[in-house]
Amino acid sequence: MSSYHIPVLLEESVSALIGDTGGTYADATYGGGGHTSEILSRLTGNGRVIAFDRDSDAIANASSDSRLTLIQSNFRFIHNYIMLLGRGSGINTDNIHGCTDPLPSEGIDGILADLGVSSHQFDTPERGFSFRYDSPLDMRMDNRSGKTAADIVNSYSEEDLEKTLRLYGEVDNSRRIASLICKSRQTGKISTTGELCEAIRPALPGHAEHKALAKIYQALRIEVNQEMKSLEKFLYGAEKSLKPGGRLVVITYHSLEDRMVKNFIKTGNVYGKAEKDIYGNTGATMRAVNRKPIVPEEEEIASNTRARSAKLRIAEKI
Repeated sequence: MSSYHIPVLLEESVSALIGDTGGTYADATYGGGGHTSEILSRLTGNGRVIAFDRDSDAIANASSDSRLTLIQSNFRFIHNYIMLLGRGSGINTDNIHGCTDPLPSEGIDGILADLGVSSHQFDTPERGFSFRYDSPLDMRMDNRSGKTAADIVNSYSEEDLEKTLRLYGEVDNSRRIASLICKSRQTGKISTTGELCEAIRPALPGHAEHKALAKIYQALRIEVNQEMKSLEKFLYGAEKSLKPGGRLVVITYHSLEDRMVKNFIKTGNVYGKAEKDIYGNTGATMRAVNRKPIVPEEEEIASNTRARSAKLRIAEKI
């Protein structure tokens, strides 16, 4: 499990999540199973975990536990599956593995989501998530279907490429990079990470090339996997799936994600607009448990550099 992915903020997130050790919890981003394993180790009696992941590699590497239900699906559909499992009988779908006992009708006790890309995905060259390797330009979380990063860089207009880089990577010179991509693809398709890096190299700052590439690759990955739209749908679905007093625990890794989660907790929508009714009540149904996000200790960052940008937010359903 540790070679697949090192879980971030493990103690802080799981301790914040679990109130009733006999309760039902969801790990919306199974990955290497680190958070799920820790949750299961603390449960007693009828305690169980519903885990989600759309990556077939994660499903193939999953552990076996009679208290675990593993669902191969995007976490944006969490409420659909919680309702389906609530029926508790006649469930016969190929993407639900393990326990299918009925869930509590009032909702589940807690939901955890670690929004980071797993170490396994970054470290598997053919997945195309990292510019450290010269590999196919893919970046799909679910490599069974959907458009790849190569599809995007070769088919998007210069305007749409610029918008993607600016919105999802906050890339300073997004216009120039989009222009370089369009110029390069005129002489041949950009199919690999190496070809992409070479195409945009004239726009990369020599003193911070890796930092610039990280932003560009982040933007393309978010667009490929529609991560912001999935996160929005997940947040609304998670709130519906929790019982009163249930907790939502989310670990984010960049400002776009963190802002969306913060807004949702505060106002009940991802845009941060506090819409009040005639009585002055907002649409918020969650209460922030921690005013400021929890961040990893220096010791954790030293042992796992991918934890350095992590922020943990905790909310409780009113």
